[in-house]
Amino acid sequence: MKKFFYLIILCCSLAVISCKNDASEDKFSETNVVEASPETSAPEGNGEPWTEQQLLEPRDLVQLLNDPKDSLVIFSLGAGGIIPGSKDTGPSGEKEALKNLEKELETLPRDTDIVIYCGCCPFNICPNVRPAFSLLNEMDFTNHRLLNLRENIKVDWIDRGYPTAE
Repeated sequence: MKKFFYLIILCCSLAVISCKNDASEDKFSETNVVEASPETSAPEGNGEPWTEQQLLEPRDLVQLLNDPKDSLVIFSLGAGGIIPGSKDTGPSGEKEALKNLEKELETLPRDTDIVIYCGCCPFNICPNVRPAFSLLNEMDFTNHRLLNLRENIKVDWIDRGYPTAE
């Protein structure tokens, strides 16, 4: 049993290392990969384009989804539109998908309540959330938040029984 437990830990560790390597390797050509620009960093100096106040917990999004008066716009950046009502614009770490998001955003008032999420891998290494959030900052949106999926969409949303699109 102890060997089995260590084998599981080893496999999980290798998966995380592999995901980190995939995110850092130049597996796309320079014209396809988007990096967040340093001038869009959060004012509090956390090295991210968002502030702590702009992180939205999954349970809080569930409450917003249940409010029929809320005019929330939700964008999926790579998880495939799992959350009900979300628009899938593709993985924002790729330029074409980021252009898709920009095209969707161009039609919205700058004070629109927007939530973005990905959920492809652990939050701290996700290649999609930073370029998308930076784009929202650059386009001067004022009410945008990032769904705080620390592990991935399965662990932090689906396994908790939160609603999914059909």
